[in-house]
Amino acid sequence: MIPWSPWNWEVFLLVILALLALSLIILGILTAYFGSGKSRVAGAAILVIGLVVAVIDIIGPKYLFHFGIGQWAAYVALGTIFYVVAAVIGVVIGLLVFLGFIMKT
Repeated sequence: MIPWSPWNWEVFLLVILALLALSLIILGILTAYFGSGKSRVAGAAILVIGLVVAVIDIIGPKYLFHFGIGQWAAYVALGTIFYVVAAVIGVVIGLLVFLGFIMKT
């Protein structure tokens, strides 16, 4: 097991950047595909920004925090997966509670 500390601020910042990149890429693809006219251009711009943030998130730690791609994969990618899974579980539970209250009324 990797000794992963939730209080590592470098990893926290990189996970935020990874989640930002992931959301921008997904939203950019959806906007570029389903949009029309200026929306498609905006979606393409969001997609490019997301890709740039992803590259910065992957390559940047080598120069800023002095750890390589293997450590990035071990700490940041693993943390991102944990945060995304936790967020999805929380959202699903919240949605089920909301639906439970709505169905009772």
